[in-house]
Amino acid sequence: MPEKLSKTDVSESPVDDVFSGRRPTAAEKQWAEKVLAPTLEKSPEHPIGKGSGVNLDDHRHARFTTISGVPVRRLYTQADLPEDWDHEHYLGFPGQSPFTRGIHASGYRGKLFTMRQFSGFASPEETNQRYKYLLEHGGGGLSVAFDLPTLMGYDSDHPASEGEVGKCGVAIDSLEDMEILFSAIDLEKTTVSMTINSPASVLWAMYLVVAEKQGADWKKISGTIQNDILKEYIAQKEYIYPPEPSMRLVVDTFEFGSRYTPRFNTISISGYHIREAGSTALQELAFTLYDGIEYVEWARRRGLDVDEFGPRLSFFFNAHNDFFEEIAKYRAARKIWAQVMKERFGAKNQRTWLMRFHTQTAGVSLPAQQPMNNIARVALQALAAVLGGTQSLHCDAYDEALALPTEDAARIALRTQQIIAYESGVTQTVDPLGGSFFLENLTLQMEKGAFDYFGKLDAMGGMVKAIERGYPQKEIAEASYQYQRAVEAKEKIVVGVNDFTVEEESPNILYIDETVARQQSAKLKTLRSRRSNDEVHRALDALKRAAAQDPKAESNGNVAPANTMPHILDAVRAYATVGEICDALREVYGTYTETSVT
Repeated sequence: MPEKLSKTDVSESPVDDVFSGRRPTAAEKQWAEKVLAPTLEKSPEHPIGKGSGVNLDDHRHARFTTISGVPVRRLYTQADLPEDWDHEHYLGFPGQSPFTRGIHASGYRGKLFTMRQFSGFASPEETNQRYKYLLEHGGGGLSVAFDLPTLMGYDSDHPASEGEVGKCGVAIDSLEDMEILFSAIDLEKTTVSMTINSPASVLWAMYLVVAEKQGADWKKISGTIQNDILKEYIAQKEYIYPPEPSMRLVVDTFEFGSRYTPRFNTISISGYHIREAGSTALQELAFTLYDGIEYVEWARRRGLDVDEFGPRLSFFFNAHNDFFEEIAKYRAARKIWAQVMKERFGAKNQRTWLMRFHTQTAGVSLPAQQPMNNIARVALQALAAVLGGTQSLHCDAYDEALALPTEDAARIALRTQQIIAYESGVTQTVDPLGGSFFLENLTLQMEKGAFDYFGKLDAMGGMVKAIERGYPQKEIAEASYQYQRAVEAKEKIVVGVNDFTVEEESPNILYIDETVARQQSAKLKTLRSRRSNDEVHRALDALKRAAAQDPKAESNGNVAPANTMPHILDAVRAYATVGEICDALREVYGTYTETSVT
């Protein structure tokens, strides 16, 4: 590593901080004294900008950091990388270990990132029309947003659902709704991602049965269920059952998927919501990857072979405002995951080493003030995701903070991806920023910081134990506080929020009224009157018996008798509702209430 300076080596020159504690090379010292120093005397540095009203006349007090608070030096050179840094060891080549430069040898030249739009609102009928609109305008895949009752495992007519039906996503109560949602959409040809966690196995079962009814081959369908319950306890808080039975349900999907849906990702290990809760980029990286480690540990305890289920593990990251920090995060993630799979878990299959990830631009970064500015923010975030090598991408609509996106806003978000893909030129070469001194330094910092967190989490006994202690929650809360403090002190400028503000009229937004709730309740009443309720009860009873069994029972070559997925599928085929299936599991597992940790 670069040689460090002792306190006695530090002079009082105006460029004391140029190399941030490391000894400059002769050329660097000459540049600092002859070129930089006169410049600073004429033009002191201001990290905040003219509009802030803060005047920093002394450049030595200027504080430049990433959005996560990582100090940023004025200049990066070869000397800011380890002394043994070389291209082949630290970077390699695309499609080759350590995968820093990407998992595909040809990058986007062979296949562009999948362009998804996260969409779901009101009724299944209305969302189906939006999906067709997006596909007709060039979308390459669908990403389903469910409403809060569905996310929490309640039917639309449950008292807890009042006021929330269809508001933040589409209302799905039964197989009937899922059939409507994908009506006239070929599921064998369209990849679908579903953002659902605690009831993930239920909604996935509904999706599989719809594909079955379309005549699709389960072995050919592709897509992803989020199914990441750990980040719910850490950040988003949409959990139902306690952690241990929740983890059991996740592993059930791993086992079932590896046998019957080999092209479908049975989990999308999500840093997105961790970042939305206020984490730093490093915390998003470290906690997300360690969640992945925890899932692999639990699956191995079940007796599953990491090289059987490992290739279908996928990840989901946030794309925030700090351009280079985000790119470094993605590059470090691939490198770390390959190392963990090989060294910690002994994976032999190269496909198990590969980190495949989806990226969504940062909803939390899009303020309600001057919402049209968010188009620029989303474009920069999406570009960072592409330069970081994402496999699929979703751009938020500019009116995210106000309501569900209008049709025009959704189209602009899709067009943003298309302009990056077809007009910017950045997809023509693989990892175009590879070798940048600044970026490689950031990538190495990310890697080291993540392994430091891994050591702390290992010492706690894993992520489930750490969650029960409140450790990741406290880390994120502190990071969120520090960022908000910086915004309020104008150390970080948010254009249109704490500077460059204007008076403006309220824009047109999409409004969902209570009509959807009434329609869904009426459909449920009709469904329960015409289905075979005896068949529903038998299926739910069988599910409860399986859920109560030891999941480590012998598999007989397929899945273990205690695996809940076949029984959930039977209940779905009988038109049991989301709420009824989740209630059956609530009877066995109970529910979870988080203990506050101060």
